[in-house]
Amino acid sequence: MAKKNPKQRWNDMTPGKRVGAMVLTSVQVSLAVTAWTDLATRPANQVNGKKGMWAAIIAVNFIGPIAYFLKGRQTN
Repeated sequence: MAKKNPKQRWNDMTPGKRVGAMVLTSVQVSLAVTAWTDLATRPANQVNGKKGMWAAIIAVNFIGPIAYFLKGRQTN
């Protein structure tokens, strides 16, 4: 019995699923770029923890940038 591959190929997706995948990808990339830009321009004393650590965390899908915006920055 052949196993099914849980990942769909692009050509096998419906047009709606393709649009959904593109929207989610755009949101994820936008969040990450915005977070990395903020991190790069923010002084180190306004970041909770090391900048290098946050740069790596931001790379983790949606969770990383959201975590940075919620916990990584010091707001006055």
